[in-house]
Formats: sequence, structure tokens, C-alpha cells
Amino acid sequence: MPAAADPLTFAARDGYPLAATHWSPSTPSRAQVLMLGATGVPQGFYRAFAEHAAGLGCDVLTFDYRGIGGSKPKTLRGFPATYDDWARLDAAAALDTLREPGKPLWVVGHSFAGHAMGLMADGGEASAMYTFGSGAGWAGWMPAAERRRVWLLWNLVGPPVVAALGYLPMKRLGLGGEDLPAGVYRQWRHWCGFPRYFFDDPQANANGRLDGFAKAAYPIAAANALDDRWALPASRDAFFSGYTATRVEGIDLDPREHGALGHMGYFRRGRERLWDDALAWLERHGTGIARAAA
Repeated sequence: MPAAADPLTFAARDGYPLAATHWSPSTPSRAQVLMLGATGVPQGFYRAFAEHAAGLGCDVLTFDYRGIGGSKPKTLRGFPATYDDWARLDAAAALDTLREPGKPLWVVGHSFAGHAMGLMADGGEASAMYTFGSGAGWAGWMPAAERRRVWLLWNLVGPPVVAALGYLPMKRLGLGGEDLPAGVYRQWRHWCGFPRYFFDDPQANANGRLDGFAKAAYPIAAANALDDRWALPASRDAFFSGYTATRVEGIDLDPREHGALGHMGYFRRGRERLWDDALAWLERHGTGIARAAA
């Protein structure tokens, strides 16, 4: 059945206004679904998935992190935003906004989403999470050609460009997605220098910064394509070992069965089979009701 799409704005936990869309099913909803996007990818990219999930009876919320899409300021130069802000202030508020008493709250995520939930102080308080393409980000997990490309980005191209412009011009550099606030870029670059991302960074857990990963006790599935050069299964396994309070089910997606996916193909139109598999897994494993925000 067709879904109703209602644009809205909600406040992040520090009051920053975030652009969002609520996708309502035409029948009583069976679950709330938060779509957590990848780094620099605006919510419009996930429209096809949101429509599909709403058509199957789910309430779906998509939104833009601060500095991205409808949530960006007039200029990114000097705009203060970090991955921590995206997780602890933006994604956490999206969970608060979508949560409805008595209904399971499922998170469907892409890439950064697997990081965002654990970066929240409480681990995200969802009923279950299913991610696509989440991994550690370390170039050592990537194929040789991609490793060289990433080395150039982190060491030769990115630093002087960001220093000059005050942000990372993703579009002009041919990296896809939207331009990134400097604070997001610098955290991303720094943590990608470690095999297990921020888990290997001695300073990352200052003041309990990563404690949420030990509190996230809900079921998690992490699906990664064998042709995803940024997040191959080895990268996924290295990262998700940091979720110590739950068992993470790793799912390998073979392009011979699903077609070429790469890092961005999981949510393009025509991937309904992947979405149906994810929602069926969440239906089986995410029947619990997440606690309300404190």
C-alpha cells in the first residue's frame, strides 16, 4: 500500500533543528523503524527503502545529520560538528522522536549507523538493529587499489583542502555524498588509522566515551557485500567485536547472487530483496520493547 511522507523538523538533544521525513503506513503499524544513514549521505537517498518498509506496515523516520542535506547551515566553514554530535545529539534524538510506547523500535543502518548506536551513552536503546556496510574503516582491510586511493585522501589531498576551505568537499573530490564538516572529517581520518577504528584509539574512551558499546544488548545483524571495498566482512568483524553485550550476526552478501553492491548499492532501487530480508530478521529478533528515554 502507498505510504504517506510527511516532512518535519525535530530538535537534536542540544536543540539544533534537524530535517526529517516520517513515512506512515496506510494500516496500523507493526513497528517503528529508524533509518540511520551513512557519512555524508542525505536522507533522500533512503527514500525507496522508507517507502518500501512503510508499505509493509512500518512507521519509518529518515533524517539528515547536522551539516548534511536539509540540516546544513548556509556555510560549512567553521560549522562545529563531529561524529560524536551525529550520534549522541542527532541520532539519539531521532530515536526519542520515533519511539512509541508498546511498539518495537528497529534500526536499519548504513555504514556509520553501526558506529552511531554504540557511541550513544546508553548504547541506543533499540529493540534490534540491522546494518549494511558497517566496518572499521581502516585501509588495511581494503583491496590494494582502494587502499592506495584512501591513503591519498587522508595524507595528500584531504588535509590541505580542509585547511583551506574549512570543510571536506566530497562532491568536488568525486567521493560521492555531501560535503562534510571539518570536525567529522578529522575524526573519520583519525580513527581510520586504527585496525579496529576508535576501539584501538587510546584516547577515544576518555570519560567513558565508548561505554555504550558494552550496554547495547539488543540483537544486531551486520550485512556486508563481498564487493564493498570500504567495508568487507573482515572490516565488519573487526569493528563489531566492540559490541560486547550482544551477539552480532555477520551476513556476507555475494554479488553473484545479489548483483554488484559496493558500498552504496544496498539502498538503491531494485534491492527490495535485501530490505525484505532485513525486515524479516528484525521481525524475528526484535520483538522486545526498548525502554523509553530517561
